[in-house]
Amino acid sequence: MRNVKQLNFSVVINAPVQTVWQRMLSDVGYRHWTSAFCEGSYFKGSWQQGETIRFLSPSGDGMVATIAEHIPLELLSIKHLGFIVAGVDDFSSDNVTSWAPAFENYRFRAVDSGIEVSIEQDIAPQYEQYMQDSWPKALQKLKALCEQG
Repeated sequence: MRNVKQLNFSVVINAPVQTVWQRMLSDVGYRHWTSAFCEGSYFKGSWQQGETIRFLSPSGDGMVATIAEHIPLELLSIKHLGFIVAGVDDFSSDNVTSWAPAFENYRFRAVDSGIEVSIEQDIAPQYEQYMQDSWPKALQKLKALCEQG
């Protein structure tokens, strides 16, 4: 049985939406702001709708997902499907089927002081506290990255 909880986070960034979108999803930008979750994290794959993307730690372990929806400058929806352990995709272990598929949605909305980036994330209960601690730090790193000249 699927056991997930939805967490919500947001940040207002004083920068054009094009800047936020580009810096969030570029290789260098992604490595910077996601270091709040895991130092040295990176992705392999494409942000385009329907494509497979892997979110990896320096050891090569991580998560495998597909891009469920991609509306440039408005919405990015990631459908997490499994773990990557020792270079092998795991879609079927109990550890995965207890939560997958799980969505991570990013919405970009213009507000008076810039762009509000809102995140909705489905999460397995055992990772809730880690995400509650890490997301605010990651969003502050993203904000600083986008607001610097």
